[in-house]
Amino acid sequence: MNTRRNFLKASAFAGLTRFGAVNALAQATDYKALVCIFMFGGNDGNNLIVPQTQSEFNAYKAIRGSLALPDGNAKLMPVSAANGTPFALTDGLALVHPFWAQKKLAVVANVGMLVQPTTRQQYLGSAVPLPTNLFSHSDQTVQMQAGIPSSSASTGWAGRVADAVASMNAGKTFPPSVSVSGPALFSKGNIVQAASLIPGFDMQASGFNVWPATAGQARQQALQEILTFNSGLTMIQAADKVRQDAINLSGMLKSLGSAPPMAATFPGTSIGRQLKQVAQILQLRPQIGLSRQIFFCSMGGFDTHSAQSWGQWDLLKQISDGMLSFYNATAELGIADKVTTFTESEFGRTLQPSGTGSDHGWGSHHLLLGGAVKGGDVYGRYPVMALGGPDDSANRGAWIPSTSTDQFGATLAKWFGVDANGLATVFPNLAQFPISDLGFMG
Repeated sequence: MNTRRNFLKASAFAGLTRFGAVNALAQATDYKALVCIFMFGGNDGNNLIVPQTQSEFNAYKAIRGSLALPDGNAKLMPVSAANGTPFALTDGLALVHPFWAQKKLAVVANVGMLVQPTTRQQYLGSAVPLPTNLFSHSDQTVQMQAGIPSSSASTGWAGRVADAVASMNAGKTFPPSVSVSGPALFSKGNIVQAASLIPGFDMQASGFNVWPATAGQARQQALQEILTFNSGLTMIQAADKVRQDAINLSGMLKSLGSAPPMAATFPGTSIGRQLKQVAQILQLRPQIGLSRQIFFCSMGGFDTHSAQSWGQWDLLKQISDGMLSFYNATAELGIADKVTTFTESEFGRTLQPSGTGSDHGWGSHHLLLGGAVKGGDVYGRYPVMALGGPDDSANRGAWIPSTSTDQFGATLAKWFGVDANGLATVFPNLAQFPISDLGFMG
């Protein structure tokens, strides 16, 4: 997975398929955007937010051992759920911590892929259907992006959300679902396909601005003939189409005109550059004219089998820095209450350490930031800090999710404008869960 993803990024490939047919319904009069930050490798949510009731914190420290916070790298910053239950965030998130008090930052606890609500007894007794190949990076990455508990999905849940609201963007040609981290299943729909690009790459072909002009035109014509030539070879045809789509997308971005630079500054990290690219596209929304947009960003390195203490702290610091800059940009653009940023990861990690790291888990905790978020709260049910306890899938603290990916995504999708029928299509297993709206969006 990592090698393939890096290869695609280095090649600066981009895919673009314009709108398919949609029902001729009225275009939305408001604007909303969803921005996903996917943490590849399996982020350890146990050290993202830590329980602070004395008994649970004592249990957490006893089980986590050398990985327990605070440690020599990360400190703890207190927060409280709306009901008064005390928690603490790692100070890797120091830059977004103030948003908690401002009611713009929230945590959704113990989220993961499920087929239906599952207890420890049911899991151990194989009494209920389960997602395929649990604890596998490749399989769980597909499932978390697809919102479907199998590894054979061909569309992502955000892509299907874009399908469900396609009528709100009717008549527009700029792609409403964009990955700024290379091709992503998360963004791919059935009607509205995803565009993908790499920040900082000019995907226009070079060497065509020559004299005389007719020579440049001849080169352009030759390139078009090469890209559209039917070689009969599937792989060649696919590569040619990717290149053609990249040129088309780059041209569309350039044709939107140049906007003045934003005052908001972004870090020079990978996630900072991706979020800056998203902000630049948002800055052009008056020209683009879309009412609904979805973006996918990502960051790797969260497979922390060793050296987790400093490594995860530094990764979360980069995430926090990027999220703060991006929020500031949306505030500058006057759309901070219309853009919601959230995190995802293929799975969490075990509470019990393994040397200086942790092993593959299941449920994990995720962040939400935006003016429409009902922040200052922990949503869902935080797991009990006990090996072999009611939330443990075995005896290492690999938490059985108490909140499904369906519920997490459906709450965002409902805010985005997807109706009840659309939610059932986007999240086929949503009806298996008693609550479809977790209440974290205003």
